[in-house]
Amino acid sequence: MANSAQARKRARQAAKANSHNSALRSKMRTAIKAVRKAIESGDKAKAAEVLKQSSKTLDIIADKKIIHKNKAARHKSRLAAAIKGLAQAAA
Repeated sequence: MANSAQARKRARQAAKANSHNSALRSKMRTAIKAVRKAIESGDKAKAAEVLKQSSKTLDIIADKKIIHKNKAARHKSRLAAAIKGLAQAAA
């Protein structure tokens, strides 16, 4: 355990940051799942709208450096491609 006041404070700060970052990662995963669920429903317009909202969430989390910006871009790209594929499959 932390023996100095400085180490105790850092331990408290680390625990608080871990809790906050975990909540943000959970929010990100929920946003991705929402898009996937909309894609599975087959409604392209709804899926595109949900993707727009989820993209904002991913960008915010990437800006806070919870995840790398390239990871956010990769998720957005793959979800957009899935929506595009949904449109082509329906045609």
